[in-house]
Amino acid sequence: MAEPIRSFDEAVAFALALPDTILSTSYGKPAVKVASNGRAFLYSGHEADSSFGIAIDLDTIEMLKETDPDTFWQTPHYEGWPAVLIRFGSADPERVRAMIERSRDWTAARPKAKPRKKKA
Repeated sequence: MAEPIRSFDEAVAFALALPDTILSTSYGKPAVKVASNGRAFLYSGHEADSSFGIAIDLDTIEMLKETDPDTFWQTPHYEGWPAVLIRFGSADPERVRAMIERSRDWTAARPKAKPRKKKA
C-alpha cells in the first residue's frame, strides 16, 4: 500500500514524476503544470494547511465528493469550477495518486493556455 500524501511538497513530488510536467506558479502560488500546454493541474489552493487542489472535470468531482467526502471536497470558491480539493493523509492514497494522474491527463488534453494580459 502506498504511503498517504501528507504535505503539498509530497503531492508536488509525485506530480513532477509524471510525464511532461514542470514546477511553476498559478495565481502567484506554487503549482505543477503540464509543460506542453502551460496549464496547471495541481496547486496549493486557499486551504494549503489541510489540502491541495487538482483540476478535473465536473462529473468526476461530483463522484469523488459523493464516494469519499472525507478526502475530496470543495469550498464555495471552487463550486462550479473544474477543481477539487484533496485533504492530506487520505485513507486511500492509491486513489489520490490515481486522481493526480487523471488530472494531469485531463489537463494535458486541453488546448494551450492563452497568455494573460498584464495589468498596467
